[in-house]
Amino acid sequence: MENRRHFLKKTSLGLGIFSTKNLSQNIENANAIKKKIVCFGGHPDDPESGCGGTLAKFAKEGHDVTIIYLTTGEAGILGKSHDEAASIRKQEAINACKILNAKPIFVGQIDGNSELNNTWVKKITEIIKSEKPDILFTHWPIDSHKDHQIASLLGIQAWQKLGKSFDFYFFEVCTGEQTTGFKPTDYVDITDFQA
Repeated sequence: MENRRHFLKKTSLGLGIFSTKNLSQNIENANAIKKKIVCFGGHPDDPESGCGGTLAKFAKEGHDVTIIYLTTGEAGILGKSHDEAASIRKQEAINACKILNAKPIFVGQIDGNSELNNTWVKKITEIIKSEKPDILFTHWPIDSHKDHQIASLLGIQAWQKLGKSFDFYFFEVCTGEQTTGFKPTDYVDITDFQA
């Protein structure tokens, strides 16, 4: 069992801290064997804006990509009811997944009212387990948005409960605006995937 000091030392390294290889090595090695890539985000648009280029790169090289959304962004459109916003944002996520060649999964928490408890840890762990990831991406945990924090912590819990059996990387959204202490160690050239 890791102590807090060891955990903090590891987390201060940024992206890729829970990986035996840096992300560039993972991408290079991915050419040799088909991999399963899973990204877990708080809302529609978080995975796409946080690491969409990397997900597109993996998908273009023939790897299976799944995006898990904690919420459907119910509180994300001013002037719209939660149901209206959820419908719009869910469809936007589905459309984005078509572009990225990714499979979407919506787990049903509510934007701005997400929960971290044993029931949700078990549910997310089972979903991630069923996807059999080689690599998992999720939010950097020190973030101003509660849903981002909870998605990150649920991802960390799943990774631990599944025996740390896959590589684990963090991403950030709204670079520098919502996160604190994020110091990436791995960069992916996504020039060919920018519109």
